[in-house]
Amino acid sequence: MPDVNIHRVTGMLTILIPFILAIAASSALAVEVTTLYTAQVVLDKNERDPRAAAYKSALTEVLLRVSGSELGTDPELSEALFPDPASYVVQFRPGADDSLWVSFDGEAIERVLRQAGQSVWGSDRPLTLIWLAVDWGQGRREVIGADDPERSRNASRSIDRNRLLRQRVLDVAERRGLPVVFPLLDTEDLQNISFSDIWGGFDEQLLEASARYDARSILVGRIRPLTSQRNRWSYHFGGDVRTWSGEPELVIGQVADVLAAEFAISGKERLESIDLSIAGIDSVAAYGAVQELLASLSVVESISIIEVQGSQIRYRVAAHGGAARLRRALRFNGLIEQNGFDGDRVTNDALSSSLEFFYSSP
Repeated sequence: MPDVNIHRVTGMLTILIPFILAIAASSALAVEVTTLYTAQVVLDKNERDPRAAAYKSALTEVLLRVSGSELGTDPELSEALFPDPASYVVQFRPGADDSLWVSFDGEAIERVLRQAGQSVWGSDRPLTLIWLAVDWGQGRREVIGADDPERSRNASRSIDRNRLLRQRVLDVAERRGLPVVFPLLDTEDLQNISFSDIWGGFDEQLLEASARYDARSILVGRIRPLTSQRNRWSYHFGGDVRTWSGEPELVIGQVADVLAAEFAISGKERLESIDLSIAGIDSVAAYGAVQELLASLSVVESISIIEVQGSQIRYRVAAHGGAARLRRALRFNGLIEQNGFDGDRVTNDALSSSLEFFYSSP
């Protein structure tokens, strides 16, 4: 386990842009991961039943993504819940290098998990922006970007090792179903951020520079690969900063665990009725956008309109985990809570609590 220290950040940058900012790196507040229920695994021909063994391995990969590391690393519990992985397979095909690509029935798997009280993390997941500074020694210091810049032949070794390090991060992120992006390192980034800013721990500057990427999950790494010194990481999410040490694979797993704990819905969480008032819905486009947003939230089971007053609509929302979970989901998606209200307000309906938010059209 890496060393962990958690403390509260004051003056944390708040991003209020509710929808996707179109940039070359393709980032957004939340990204739909469409490959949660597919996996490509080794097809070991030495197994007594190679295909059955591959199905089992592929299902383990899927469970790690959708239910977190606790279930994904517990083979006995996984086997108890899914004794016949083949019955959940909807498609498969041979891959390169003796591998098998497998696609599972996601709805059926989610149904089993919820009935067993296990957590399910849906396909809409927060984007994580990674600022990674690497000291290779002998004066070679790099910030890993989304793409490799044009270099001379003498710098090809640096390009290759940066690419390999970036790919290590991308591989484990894909395994956990975690959308990640590296900075563009274009003129705008380079005007605001340097290697020294990252290495020196000036994270407030990084948070400001991160605003253009619409990422609220921000990981900052400082690595010296060819020494015995510990890698240093800081992770910013939800107003907290966590500090870790360890290899990139371990730290990306830690990020996935933090986000899964925040956004995954346990089958044990109660379904509660909430009155949700959203102001600022002043056009047909705004109405459609809000409807789409609410329908996409994994905490929301159902929504209905119970009152319209001018540009304000009052919804009745059935939400897993109640008002607290719904509030966090709405804040994360860029809606602004009204009047600094913090806490559930009881309405005339004893079965409901009330939340008030404001929608700002992009």
